Amino acid sequence: MNRTGFEPTADDPLSNCSEPRWLPIESLLPADSPRQAGEDLDHARMLAGLDAHLPAIVVHRSSMRVIDGMHRLHAARLRGDEKVEVRFFTGTEQEAFVLAVRLNVAHGLPLSYDDRTRAAERVIGSHPGWSNRAIAAVVGLGAQTVGNIRRRVLRHLDGDPCPARVGRDGRVRPLNGADGRLRAADLIRERPDASLREIAREAGVSPSTVSNVRLRLERSDDPLPEAQRREETPADPADNHPADNHPADNHPADLVTLLHRLQNDPALRFSESGRSLLRWILSRSVRPGDWTELADKVPPHSTYLIANLARACAAEWRQLAEELEARGGPDQAS
Repeated sequence: MNRTGFEPTADDPLSNCSEPRWLPIESLLPADSPRQAGEDLDHARMLAGLDAHLPAIVVHRSSMRVIDGMHRLHAARLRGDEKVEVRFFTGTEQEAFVLAVRLNVAHGLPLSYDDRTRAAERVIGSHPGWSNRAIAAVVGLGAQTVGNIRRRVLRHLDGDPCPARVGRDGRVRPLNGADGRLRAADLIRERPDASLREIAREAGVSPSTVSNVRLRLERSDDPLPEAQRREETPADPADNHPADNHPADNHPADLVTLLHRLQNDPALRFSESGRSLLRWILSRSVRPGDWTELADKVPPHSTYLIANLARACAAEWRQLAEELEARGGPDQAS
């Protein structure tokens, strides 16, 4: 499968961008934005009124189209600025769109659920080799939702155009895991003394898969597990790697990332009401792993009380989530 240096989930999405420089506002073109409704004038006015230095606008070098920062560009025009600070991104137009989605999901005015859904459709079309989890991490949807979108998109095509997928760990895995297992079984029969890594490399599967196939052959079992034998449509193998599996897989981001996004939102950072909201949220957020130390301190006679308290608090947070999603309309929930 073709690979590029543009990975789906690089640690720093701006790693392929130049250092900031100042350019005339009139030299920039409108963005190929994932926002279907365009810019929010009220948000641009809010940014224009801030007495703070805003991050540089990200611009596609070859087309001079804004990738991220249309609200900041609008705010600069409202202030009467002639120049604006920009960072250039060098890549294809498809990569520029992916970066636009990722940056808009990560900060500033949130993308609607409909915007993220449409963005997922475009990313699936331009990067069909990326796994569901890799695309989900970019567009801010759950992997299962992306899988449903992919199936809907593929119904209009003659099958899946890619025999393999790139996972969030950057590794390429075949889409049909059964083929890899069968190749591994043949190689094990031909060369029973070959190492796991040698077989894995030639069959295009992981050493752990080869180990499992070898054990199954030693027991005279079928190299394919029963579930895989009866699957008509294989699951996305790049989504089943241990490095990809964690509790936040079906959410736009883990808790630490979400808190970081909130703290970097100018609408919250530069207003008293926003800072008050941030303090309220930070004081009530349990970070990953925090509860494990607390659990060890709970006396045995209080375990059920604390458990019920935790469930009650979780229920209140869920009601808050449902209320906020309802305010955004029926298409906002994910």
